[in-house]
Amino acid sequence: MPNIPEEKHLFLEIITEQLSQIQGMVAVVLGGSYASGRQHANSDLDIGLYYHEAQPFAINNIRTVAEKIAKPDIPATVTDFYTWGAWVNGGAWIHTPVGKVDFLYRNLDQVEKTIADCHQGIVKHDYDQQPSHGYYSSGYLAETQICIPLYDPQKQIERLKTQVAIYPSLMKQRIISDSLWAAEFTLLHARGFAATGDIYNTAGCLVRAAANLTQVLFAINEAYFLSDKKVMGIIAAFSILPAGYAEEIGSILAHPGQTTAELHNAVFRMEAAWQSVTALTQGSYLPKFLL
Repeated sequence: MPNIPEEKHLFLEIITEQLSQIQGMVAVVLGGSYASGRQHANSDLDIGLYYHEAQPFAINNIRTVAEKIAKPDIPATVTDFYTWGAWVNGGAWIHTPVGKVDFLYRNLDQVEKTIADCHQGIVKHDYDQQPSHGYYSSGYLAETQICIPLYDPQKQIERLKTQVAIYPSLMKQRIISDSLWAAEFTLLHARGFAATGDIYNTAGCLVRAAANLTQVLFAINEAYFLSDKKVMGIIAAFSILPAGYAEEIGSILAHPGQTTAELHNAVFRMEAAWQSVTALTQGSYLPKFLL
């Protein structure tokens, strides 16, 4: 168990006991920052609730637990399945005496299919699912890898963990190829926007290209990408990384410029960053089209 304050740890045990009694609850896991080891003093407790699509738990039973642990003056928010989107598919936000607790529903059948897809090089991206750059289906592999089972009587989570123990080679190839191409294509448009002094679209392209390069670097380092939170700090610790990369990206995005010349320089610098990341593929990257 990670370094959880005793008060929170005891509260987590109480919650787990209550959730484990719910019919249709296949597994309960600890996720988020406490599972990844990146927690701080005020970190939420993120608790994953797994169910089978054909026999899900009743939302009213989740609501009952949420209301029991919530502060009396702040009602818990409990959603139906897939209210939050196709990937972060519902849950609860709860203010408790020991801090904020989040329940996150997980369709075990969907998780298992997504893991199988990723092993075949099929990765989906849902931009609207969450800030700042959306949700990648490979996030299910990241969640599975880091999560800590709290209740797993059928060893379903343990079984899934064996399936993500090795980073899928086809997924690695697909992410690198698609993301480098996406960044290259985006930067082509960025040049045109910069030439007309279009700040809104130039800045948007720079951020978009940086997000694409993030995906490439995670794949090159065979690290599962979970979310954009604290991502530049994670990247800075990678063993395979262009020198000064995180600092350069931060500098570009902090001051993209206002004039045509400044915007053009920012695009030029991002193109150089793209080239430095592409060089890490040792010539294996081939653009989809000649620009």
